[in-house]
Amino acid sequence: MRQWTLKERIFHAVGYEGLALMLVAPVAAWALDKPLFQMGALAIVLSTLAMAWNMVYNAVFDRLFPRDSVKRGLPLRIVQAVGFEGGFIAIGLPVAAFMLETSLKQAFMIEIAFFLFYLPYTLLYNWLYDTLRKRWVGRRACY
Repeated sequence: MRQWTLKERIFHAVGYEGLALMLVAPVAAWALDKPLFQMGALAIVLSTLAMAWNMVYNAVFDRLFPRDSVKRGLPLRIVQAVGFEGGFIAIGLPVAAFMLETSLKQAFMIEIAFFLFYLPYTLLYNWLYDTLRKRWVGRRACY
């Protein structure tokens, strides 16, 4: 299967973040008893950072584990998801603490809650995306 283009990477990242925003912002506002605007703003900032991190992380991941020579089964997808989310906690923690006007400890607890959502979400999104992309690229090759 051919390598991803920059356009495909952007499409993948925007789809990932867009769907996540629609799911997590209202639930987080309710669970944390924060205004939806504040949680939405935090979600957008973190989403923007996550999109950049997503493109960088997955480009490195693709170089370490090339699609054409490495089977991307469940164990490797778990490694990918844990690596992505662990790295993003380090990036997002100071941002969340600042925007929510909370301590790093409290922000860390919030990040852990997000991690518990995003870990399975990342795993499922990437698996589904790869499955659909394989079909789509296969159909394009037939024309």
